[in-house]
Amino acid sequence: MTHPNRKKNRLTSELYSQNGAYFITICTENKKCILSRIVGGGALDAPVMQLSSFGKAAERRILEMNRVYLNVQTVKYAIMPNHVHLLICIDRQEHYGAAGTSRTPSPTNEIIPKYVSTFKRLCNREIGMNIWQRSYHDHIIRGQADYDMIWNYIDTNPARWEQDCFYTEE
Repeated sequence: MTHPNRKKNRLTSELYSQNGAYFITICTENKKCILSRIVGGGALDAPVMQLSSFGKAAERRILEMNRVYLNVQTVKYAIMPNHVHLLICIDRQEHYGAAGTSRTPSPTNEIIPKYVSTFKRLCNREIGMNIWQRSYHDHIIRGQADYDMIWNYIDTNPARWEQDCFYTEE
């Protein structure tokens, strides 16, 4: 059986372990709307995400990852109906010393892929089944304007759900 050639989702010139900010999008398997519902959006009501039990599990893992990975912090996130957006910052200067690493990935390894893999695995373990697609999208943030644009994108994503490229009818 032949498998289709998969597009590489890593830039070969990047180490994915350097200090900086990264924008990550992880979709559910077959883009099923199982994480949240967008509610509100009337004239006086801003749209908000109402998390399902799966979405609550994902949020718990995001918050847990911030405690476990001392050098990697999710500073902004949105749990949409069928995908999660994460704005992740790596700052490994303070947490790596001569004694080596403890409970965090080695500075020579690709931190972002390990972080995403751990997030998915912990979610799946809590939920009891695989809910995530195999790959994910990442974007290395290049400067303050890029960072501000991503921050705003995550903030306003629920209000633009029906125009989102991942939008499907629930």
